[in-house]
Amino acid sequence: MTFVSAFAVYFIIWWITLFAVLPIGMRTQEEEKDVVPGSVGSAPARFRGARVVLLTTAISAVIYAGWFIASSYFGISVDNLPQIMPRFD
Repeated sequence: MTFVSAFAVYFIIWWITLFAVLPIGMRTQEEEKDVVPGSVGSAPARFRGARVVLLTTAISAVIYAGWFIASSYFGISVDNLPQIMPRFD
């Protein structure tokens, strides 16, 4: 696998993981009882961008390492997944 392909797979994993990590530990302005005028109560009270990026990067690295090991050493690929749709050969 080329570097560009490996980076593309990692980037896709990172992007999907980002949306799973974003709500972790978030407190809304309404929960903090400090709603800024002109904003909704469900807006984050304090956005911790660096924490989200670091946590996303760490989790994505673990997922990517698992995928890399499964595909490189065990030969597991997309073709090994169960077929849901019938084949029309």
